[in-house]
Amino acid sequence: MGSSPMQRETEFRACAKDPDRPRPPAVVRTSLPGTSLSPADARQFVRAALADWCELDVPAAAGLTDRVADDAVLLVSELVTNAVVHAGTAVELLCRLDEAGPGEETDTLVIEVSDHHPSRAVRGEQHPPPSGTPEYGRGLQLVATLSESWGITYRTGTKTVWARLPVEGARSGHDSEPSVSEQAPQRGPRTADLLAPLPKRVTHDTEWVNRGALSFLAEASDLLAGQFDEDLVAALAGQLLVPRLADWCAVWLDDASEGQARAAPGAPGARLARVWHTCEHRVEELRRVLEKDPPWLPEAAGSGACPVPWPGEGPASESSGTALAYRLTAGGRALGTLVIGRTGLLRFPDEVTGLIEDFSRRVALAVSTARRYQRQANISQVLQRGLLPSKVAQIPGVQSGLVYEPRDKGGPGGDFYDVFQAGAGRWCFALGDVQGKGPEAAVVIGLARPWLRLLAREGYQVAEVLDRLNQLLLDDATEAADAAAAVVAVAGGQGVPTDGATARFLSLLYGELVPYEGGVRCTIACAGHPLPLLLSPEGEVRAAATPQMLLGVVDDETYTSESFDLRTGDTLLCVTDGVTERRSGRLQFDDGDGLARALAECAGLGAGVVAERIRRLVHEFSERPPDDDMALLVLRAE
Repeated sequence: MGSSPMQRETEFRACAKDPDRPRPPAVVRTSLPGTSLSPADARQFVRAALADWCELDVPAAAGLTDRVADDAVLLVSELVTNAVVHAGTAVELLCRLDEAGPGEETDTLVIEVSDHHPSRAVRGEQHPPPSGTPEYGRGLQLVATLSESWGITYRTGTKTVWARLPVEGARSGHDSEPSVSEQAPQRGPRTADLLAPLPKRVTHDTEWVNRGALSFLAEASDLLAGQFDEDLVAALAGQLLVPRLADWCAVWLDDASEGQARAAPGAPGARLARVWHTCEHRVEELRRVLEKDPPWLPEAAGSGACPVPWPGEGPASESSGTALAYRLTAGGRALGTLVIGRTGLLRFPDEVTGLIEDFSRRVALAVSTARRYQRQANISQVLQRGLLPSKVAQIPGVQSGLVYEPRDKGGPGGDFYDVFQAGAGRWCFALGDVQGKGPEAAVVIGLARPWLRLLAREGYQVAEVLDRLNQLLLDDATEAADAAAAVVAVAGGQGVPTDGATARFLSLLYGELVPYEGGVRCTIACAGHPLPLLLSPEGEVRAAATPQMLLGVVDDETYTSESFDLRTGDTLLCVTDGVTERRSGRLQFDDGDGLARALAECAGLGAGVVAERIRRLVHEFSERPPDDDMALLVLRAE
């Protein structure tokens, strides 16, 4: 964090009393967290710095006009937003006022925004395609338009985007705009007013829209498109609009279910999801006013601008202004309402109302996408709970440890597990991997797991269970193929995707445990699955089964099983290929018997500790997150 305004003031006052004393440099810096509030904090910080320099007669500050100040705030908002969203680290902000050197015509205001993710390129830094600037590059195009020059500097552990703004007011001789120094605030309430920016002039609004409308919409589309939480969409909408185009905004989201009549702000079924203000300490006051007296839109209101009354008496010092409401609609359904306000304004310019209408359509589309995603996630979570056992059976004389991590945290994975009692004195376990993902894989898991339990409880032996499950998958695949052929015939020969066919293939490790005095008898069969490993108390590791054909591939395949005893201290490790095939560059975790070597170091550990250690080693094998489902089951004889 840079020096405080009071410290800088003391330094400048000391210089005024002693002309021979070197004047401190006009530079301030601060650190901001990588959160959605950082762009607003950065805007406040820059405005406060400019006000300090003007009040303390810093060299070159006389040339700071309203135009320079507004461009600086817009530029730092774009750069900090870019750093927070695309780098996701803490942000370092530097603001410096440089006097013109020899041969230079103007003073310059320099802004630097640094993040700590130098390996992630700045969005828009890449070369644009022949057709023009890519959508994700227009935020930096706006920076290039506002600044005299800009660039990107990479250092160890840091990436810095810098921009230079010309400070022309003092040296160009133009007096068309009053400088910031002419209205520099005194300490106290007027400084707080500057931190919550005064309303911009309409002429400046129009000019900004003409210069930056496409960049604004492109950046907004990029930020909103990647959000799958409707409340976060509402928060981003407020941050993008304030203070560029409005002094405050509010977003109501309609919670009505499909087919229910749309709800006006304040009605049952509509909730005030987000309130945003140029001055953060006024947000709660504005929220209370809007919740008490929300604006109402007529039923005939479309997606265009609809004037609404100024809310109550407004927050302190904001007794009047202009407010507009926009219905958020997507796919013919009303999803909510966006309301914006501007203090001391008789009406919004047409250019601004049209721009915000385009923006509101993007917000509505993002809300609709987020709701569809959330509905799908809810369905997937319910489906996931139905595909996995609610609890793992406790086996007498055997410790168990389990790790299950689907790649898609919100949806069903292709891996599954089960440990259950099959009858008096018999327990069975299974670890499977469907060759497919999503709903197709869920169908196979929903078919295989109940059949495993049914066949086991009917008394079938391990190999017989695999024989019958293989035939069941083949019969189901045949029925699916016949249905697909019928669809092709009806469609006049048009092709139908058959990717779901691969989801009929299933790798499975299935076994039966029968405890007896002094140990546990284990019978196991492995169909196209990574082989189970058996660890002795002395640290020796060997494969506990032989490989056989995948289930659902070959008709009339006959499977075999093998039996062995689990003595006290013996540990059986069963995994899916998300463990063995975990990649780091060209290497896999199980290259050179990597899994066996990792298991050998776990001699003497409990089942739960072994499972957790293997999980940790798999994650640490690569810096990249896992790209496949992962499941592992550890059984240790006590």
